[in-house]
Amino acid sequence: MRRILHIDMDAFFAAVEILRRPELKGKPVVVGGSGDPTKRGVVSTASYEARKYGIHSAMPLRTAYKLCPHAVFLPVDYEEYSRVSEVIKGILRRFSTVMEDVGIDEAYLDISKRQESSEEIARKIKEEIRKKTSLTCSIGIAPNKLLAKIASDMQKPDGLTIIQEEDIEKVLNPLPVRKLYGIGPKTEAYLNKIGINTIGELKALSIDELIGHFGQSYGSYLYEASRGIDHSPLVTEWKPKSTSREITLQKDTSDWQTIARILAELTKDVVSDTKARGLKCKTVTVKIRFSDFKTHTRAKTLAEASDSLETIRRAAFEALGRFELKKVLNRKKVRLIGVRVGFKNNAR
Repeated sequence: MRRILHIDMDAFFAAVEILRRPELKGKPVVVGGSGDPTKRGVVSTASYEARKYGIHSAMPLRTAYKLCPHAVFLPVDYEEYSRVSEVIKGILRRFSTVMEDVGIDEAYLDISKRQESSEEIARKIKEEIRKKTSLTCSIGIAPNKLLAKIASDMQKPDGLTIIQEEDIEKVLNPLPVRKLYGIGPKTEAYLNKIGINTIGELKALSIDELIGHFGQSYGSYLYEASRGIDHSPLVTEWKPKSTSREITLQKDTSDWQTIARILAELTKDVVSDTKARGLKCKTVTVKIRFSDFKTHTRAKTLAEASDSLETIRRAAFEALGRFELKKVLNRKKVRLIGVRVGFKNNAR
């Protein structure tokens, strides 16, 4: 039987900031964007004190400020968070060579071949992380990734939850359907609409009913997930398929020169990232979100894979031209600009 750990750092960005500023301990801290809640940006992480006011990640900073105007708002410092993350991932690799790195603040470990008990290993990990970084994490232990991730979220912060094979039904059935990985707000709303609120109620649907509602692939996934079934392996080697940059403008614009300048800067950034990875791109996609919040993309496929700034920039502007912005800008302004380059077969 597999033993999978999901390690999730507690309010990671905010926790790192509080370490640097001990006077903020116990205060509502919100990390996001430039740290200015009067400007556009979203919450990256909120301390648990801030979450009591309803603040959560991906919320607009302005909304967070309305919910808690006395919160401390700080800018994102990815360089520092990445440095601390590397220390944590180094600790985890000492406990298992089978690790799936799924983000700056979380990872899966397969400890199936370790002789110690799962709880003993988890406590050692928590102790080492606390000793090296002064940070806490929550750990979920289960027979698969799906259940381990659910478990890590059950006793935050600084939690340790184990889901045994015989306890799966008892643990899963009462949980809201949103707790299942892959169920977002739209699927949750649809399920609630047809009277399905808990994982147990979802499990009661037949596979034919689920396929009828969600199609073959997603319906089959929900059938298995609601039963705690997940055979997916840990992905220890990840090959990037694309890289992207985007920016939400502080003020909507209809100025063509501004849009062109920003696109050129974003393209330069993605090309720099592409070269740093030693890769070449095959497709270039430009993303535009307008002031009415409608988002559109246009793509250009290159004749040959390339890492040339001139070639990729030309393709980006060809894609931009397909928006016919000079006509559209008479009716609405641009809110967000983005560019993504896709790697074909990791062409080198």
